[in-house]
Amino acid sequence: MVFGDSLSAGYGVDVDQSWVALLQARLEAQGYEHRVINASITGETTEGGVTRIASALENFSPDLVILELGGNDGLRGFPTSRMQENLSKIIEASCASGASVVLLGIRIPTNYGQRYTQAFESVYRELAAQHGIPWIEFFMEGIALNPALMQDDGIHPNAEAQPLLLDNAWPIVERALAERNKNN
Repeated sequence: MVFGDSLSAGYGVDVDQSWVALLQARLEAQGYEHRVINASITGETTEGGVTRIASALENFSPDLVILELGGNDGLRGFPTSRMQENLSKIIEASCASGASVVLLGIRIPTNYGQRYTQAFESVYRELAAQHGIPWIEFFMEGIALNPALMQDDGIHPNAEAQPLLLDNAWPIVERALAERNKNN
């Protein structure tokens, strides 16, 4: 289950072009029998995620939660301590349900100031260490600063960027699935 915001909901691109749809295709091509559920909502904050996680876990019983939230918190200047607490609650609920969790880190524009930007980025590292979960530092690595891969709003990746988003997430997703299969 992908649990994220507009970056995973496929904002501005056809649903079948989104990195989440491409994830399903890659899993099938590589012989995985997993079905990908996209529980992402455009505009979602970590606070909204906390309110939705229990029902999503109950409705879908995922083996793996791919957590991609926090960008909207940062763009709104929410306190990083609150964001970290919310993400921690989502991770704990997911693990308690029996799901493995991988965390897709995000960065915000530097115009938010060095102190806030550094505090924001450290949230993902600290959560991964605290919960012992795999993570990637920047889900939009190689995409965010390339105008050719971004929509006109400068925030959302375009259709050409979607395979790159999948490539960024794939190593930890594949590792988490392999680890889960080894332990079951």
